[in-house]
Amino acid sequence: MKISHWILALSIMISAVSCIQKEAPNAECDILTVTLPDDDLNRSPIIENDRVTMIVKNHVNISELAPEFQLTPGATIAPPSGTMRDFTYPQTYVVTSEDGEWNKTYTVSVQRNNIINLKYSFEDVKTVQTLQGGSYDEFLSVTEDEQTHRRDTMFWASGNPGFALTNGKNGPSTYPTFQTSDGKVGNCVELITRSTGPWGLMVSKPIAAGNLFIGKFDMNNAVAKPLQATRFGTPFTSVPRYFSGYYRYTPGETYQNWNESAKKLETVPGKLDECNIYSVFFESTDDMEYLDGSNVLSPDNPNIIAVARLSDSQRQATPDWTHFQLPFVFRPGKEIDPDKLANGHYSLTIVMSSSADGDFFSGAVGSMLLVDEIEITCQ
Repeated sequence: MKISHWILALSIMISAVSCIQKEAPNAECDILTVTLPDDDLNRSPIIENDRVTMIVKNHVNISELAPEFQLTPGATIAPPSGTMRDFTYPQTYVVTSEDGEWNKTYTVSVQRNNIINLKYSFEDVKTVQTLQGGSYDEFLSVTEDEQTHRRDTMFWASGNPGFALTNGKNGPSTYPTFQTSDGKVGNCVELITRSTGPWGLMVSKPIAAGNLFIGKFDMNNAVAKPLQATRFGTPFTSVPRYFSGYYRYTPGETYQNWNESAKKLETVPGKLDECNIYSVFFESTDDMEYLDGSNVLSPDNPNIIAVARLSDSQRQATPDWTHFQLPFVFRPGKEIDPDKLANGHYSLTIVMSSSADGDFFSGAVGSMLLVDEIEITCQ
């Protein structure tokens, strides 16, 4: 081969190599995991879009904590990971992407095993803005300390984040779960079974029952594994005895059952929709920190200790405000270990739904459930 040919070939190789650019900097800015030293965490932190809740053991001094954060590759956090801070009140962190173009502000708070409220009136909501330009209500519990500082101590979860995928720029009252002024006392939560439209039908999720529960809604499983998207429970260090409150229920006009094999909704003549309101007390273990839609009421779930649930007749139409007081019925052979109770190894959830079979995308569009002034009475 002539020298000129070698030079040409070499120049082509050099040119090809020079065209290989470095991978673009990462544009993500998320907190992936949070850890504390000395085994201070009682269970895995709850990490949501802009909020992190660290659940610690009761003896932990929360005024001096130095959490360590794992972030998306290349991202940075301010204050830096490992900084000692006072978590008597929630602390703010800002995560910046590797490319420096994006940042996200997280509110990081600490929850002990025993701070769950026992009464809920649904008077407090936070408006969440969606990526689609709409907004929905997020219910929360607020407490006040001796200095009259308001603190958001617990956020209720719902399927609203999933419904946002198909609800465009619409506001809170168009979602399955929102606040209304028609409460037994003041405001209350209103749950309505909605159609998810063509998009929902395309992904085999044609309806969305209004729901509200203590726990977390996992958007990562909202489409692929909807039963696992609902993660029920929060630490509870008392022995629950009764679950009480007020509700009104009006079933929708036409009950439809989702036929998975035929990929369509089928009308069920004569069938009326039913609501669901219940509370579950369960043991939280390494292999089952939370319950989900596939096992929250399973009769063979070994972690469930006691259940308080509306009876079959109570789940039907109740046009006027109706009081309920439900005893926690302990599963056969189940007892409470005092040491496990004191150390936060038990959890409690409350679940409400406008369609009892909404988990399986069956129910009546328009079914409406209102709930107010609920309470957990403990031993």
